[in-house]
Amino acid sequence: MLTHPIRILAIDAGAGTQDILVYESDRSIENCTKLILPSQTRVVATQIRDATSRGVPIYLAGQLMGGGASSEAIEAHLAAGLPVYSAAEPARTLHNDLERVGRLGVEIRDTPPPGAEIIWLHDVDLEGLAATLGRFGVQMPSIYAIAVQDHGFIAGSGAREFRYEFLKELLAQGGDLRDMIFRVVPSYMIRMRAVQDSLPGALIMDTGAAAVLGILGDPVVARAARDDGAILVNIGNMHTFAIALRGMRVYGIAEHHSGGITPAVLSHLVDQLAGGRLTHAEVMEMGGHGAAFVPDYAASAPFPTVAITGPNRAIAGELNYYEAVPHGDMMLSGPFGLVEGALRLLEREGHETGLSLIAPTKSPL
Repeated sequence: MLTHPIRILAIDAGAGTQDILVYESDRSIENCTKLILPSQTRVVATQIRDATSRGVPIYLAGQLMGGGASSEAIEAHLAAGLPVYSAAEPARTLHNDLERVGRLGVEIRDTPPPGAEIIWLHDVDLEGLAATLGRFGVQMPSIYAIAVQDHGFIAGSGAREFRYEFLKELLAQGGDLRDMIFRVVPSYMIRMRAVQDSLPGALIMDTGAAAVLGILGDPVVARAARDDGAILVNIGNMHTFAIALRGMRVYGIAEHHSGGITPAVLSHLVDQLAGGRLTHAEVMEMGGHGAAFVPDYAASAPFPTVAITGPNRAIAGELNYYEAVPHGDMMLSGPFGLVEGALRLLEREGHETGLSLIAPTKSPL
């Protein structure tokens, strides 16, 4: 029995945007505070480009964060003949191998040299969010749920192999989509660990898993998943993540780079996954991260319905897949999934919340 509202700050830290939901259990989801802001990697890139335009050396402080725009801006700063200094941990944003980072021209050092402008790297700017929300009278929740995409790293091993290990581990822990959220993340998922270092106690989820869980807030998707099974696809700015789902059990996971996704590639990937024919080797040959399956995946096919979400869902426009609209807001798919995962975790830990953002599949009448 709840004695006070549950409040969760859910942030899907993507490559293009950071999608934010302040979930309050005593409000309808439509009346909860929502923000779509530039991603932190884009924010950092803007700061670096400004320093480049002024001809100022920079020093990277803070933590490992997502690359993309931030990494491109660092490399452009170096290409302009301007110095880049960095502490060891934020330097891993460019590459996990610090010797390779050094060969790019970045000087690793513990403190900034005189005259260098400090650029803070982190996936979540909690101080900035608190100030922004505070101006509108919204207090920061005490529960944080964050989604990031992490390739994983162990010295001497390739990032792609550990991304595949992570996909397999998501299934090995039971295969329930709602349980793909971590209070303790795998040791090799260093970006996830960096988020937890900055936000102690934060619950962490993969961006792809959060998005596909979130679209079950659309009653059409929830009904299809319950009745016959479905393929759920998040076409993000950097990666395309697809699962074969029946009920809440995940039978297969596949992931590709969105830059390599065309309608033909996506159609083939979805058809193979839906028919129980997809293999890890095939996804690797297509240039993706790979795929992972439960032992009875092939025998459990087909999964007839296909539902999509994500900022690049237009790629699938000609394929006539169902475009999911959870709670009327596609861009909040990730935060909705984060909240659902967090509520499920609280239940497993003994908190009887009785709450869910998954759409009811039967009429209450």
